[in-house]
Amino acid sequence: MSHRIRQRVTGSEMSDLKPPAWLKRMNKAVMAMQNLGIVTGPVRVLTVPGRKSGEPRSTPATPFTLHDSLYVVGGYPRADWVLNARAAGTGTVTRGRKSDRVTFVELSFEEARPVLRAFPNKVPRGVGFFKRAGLVQQGTADEFESLAGRCTVFRLDAVSTA
Repeated sequence: MSHRIRQRVTGSEMSDLKPPAWLKRMNKAVMAMQNLGIVTGPVRVLTVPGRKSGEPRSTPATPFTLHDSLYVVGGYPRADWVLNARAAGTGTVTRGRKSDRVTFVELSFEEARPVLRAFPNKVPRGVGFFKRAGLVQQGTADEFESLAGRCTVFRLDAVSTA
């Protein structure tokens, strides 16, 4: 029986980090369920205009509330949704059939640290995703906090409809 030793990804390796092949299929399945109005746990669908096409692009994510604000963490620094959200600045967050317009406010290194530190407690199912990606080993608050400046963190501010 072989054992794979998983090391934490650091420095320039972060920019080369690619999502696993199965992730696109899983994302499509989650979005299909959401489109049918089936809520899948805390997962929501983020939709932002594509930075090149301008067409709506959607991806599942798990935003979480901390100190009365809603946050979402990008596990892959060069993920299309992160780049699109950064470029567009606005989009929607959908849960089942309910959608809310939001602005994506990217946090600075210092602002991101306490949010990342809270991640393993707020999104325990998300810890496994970060472990499988090699971003953390144990999933401790300290490990997540150390991802500040490497993993993008957005605050999702509601857009008033008035």
